[in-house]
Amino acid sequence: MVGVTTYNNEHLIRSQVWSTQIKETLEADLMGMKFVDMIDDFSDGTTINIPSIGNAEAMDYVEDTPVKYTAMDTGNFQFSITDYKQAGTYITNKMKQDTFYLDRLVSGFVPKQTRAIMAGIEEKILAVGPDGQTASNLNNINGGPHRFLAQGGGTANLMSPQDFALAKYALQKADVPMTNLVAIVDPSVEYQLSTLTNLVNVSNNPQWEGIIRDGMSTGMRFKMHIYGFDVYVSQFLKSGLTETISGQSAANGVANLFFSATADVLPFVGQLRQAPRVDSEYNKDFQREEYVTTARYGFKLYRPENLVTVISEGGTIAPSYS
Repeated sequence: MVGVTTYNNEHLIRSQVWSTQIKETLEADLMGMKFVDMIDDFSDGTTINIPSIGNAEAMDYVEDTPVKYTAMDTGNFQFSITDYKQAGTYITNKMKQDTFYLDRLVSGFVPKQTRAIMAGIEEKILAVGPDGQTASNLNNINGGPHRFLAQGGGTANLMSPQDFALAKYALQKADVPMTNLVAIVDPSVEYQLSTLTNLVNVSNNPQWEGIIRDGMSTGMRFKMHIYGFDVYVSQFLKSGLTETISGQSAANGVANLFFSATADVLPFVGQLRQAPRVDSEYNKDFQREEYVTTARYGFKLYRPENLVTVISEGGTIAPSYS
């Protein structure tokens, strides 16, 4: 064209075209909070004392003899706010000026800070139970062990229905209500249970037929009960456990939890002293917008009699080509 100098037009085209769609990391569902008895009369301070009352004892009475009196069986449960968490990020003026999808970036990332804190809360809740038990204190109640290694029907550290039955037995021996029974298990346990049944014979086993047909879970919840337990799958269970119980050892174990979720006997107690809160401000010295999410909380095992920890083999499940 006359009067117009033609240049290479590559500078008119962005060297990399960015999609208006932002790829977000997939996130697992959270559920631990609904199994916590939240303290609502913890108005100040960082520690609260909760009185406890034990059981009364009935004795034989002999006529015309003094009644025997025993002291009340009382105790004290102490609970504290233990965790103060934060997640923060910033966006500089330069970045705001140069990023064409800034609004979506900010609106998408800040909620992820809250999500990160909530994931930490989930891990805390699901760890306070196993942390409240040890291999040296299995919390045996009336002969029922509340911490044991998965037997897997004879295969060490692999979960099987036998372990569900033993967990239920332990809860029964501790007088835990057999209502709203819940098992929270690792994905590896779902895999182990899903592959226990021979597909050829599944029609003769109604308990497993639906699992093979439909899969064990929708979202986080199993479609079926196993020995009365409503089973959930979680990736936030305490893992990496190494311990020996009754001569059997586990390496890289994961702590699967069994308990009753009946409201007045929930195994965990806790409080969100400060629910996740987002604060933001402009920092003129660093020329940037700063966003921080903070939370304070505490959780503790409250009713050890209402918790059975079954340690199964964790780690990665690889395909078999044999």
